[in-house]
Amino acid sequence: MDQSQQVAKESPYKGKTGIRRVLNATGYSLSGLAAAWRCEAAFRQLLLLALSGIALAIWLPLPGWGRALIVVCHLVSLMVELLNSAIEAAVDHTSLARHLLAKRAKDMGSAAQFVSLCNIVGVWALVLFAR
Repeated sequence: MDQSQQVAKESPYKGKTGIRRVLNATGYSLSGLAAAWRCEAAFRQLLLLALSGIALAIWLPLPGWGRALIVVCHLVSLMVELLNSAIEAAVDHTSLARHLLAKRAKDMGSAAQFVSLCNIVGVWALVLFAR
């Protein structure tokens, strides 16, 4: 069995290649962003924080490296929130029963977001005060 047959055997969706695969992936990504906006208050709050922070970074007289770093940190925070929300949804789909491992998974996702928010604060402080 060659590799393409093995992949097709694992999942009927893995056989897509070329532009069809790119179009499918783009559609799935846009659906994920729409679901995050619609269902996750934390994502909406972080997106508004990111838009405000990026706008402020553009408006303030900051060095280019500082602006870039601020933009990247806000985008990373949005990515972490998407992953955190995905973990929570997967855990809740598996079972709504209380379980130590489910709590650990959700708490670690939350901790990842906390670290990314601390990173934003630290980068803002670095950019504003390290001149």
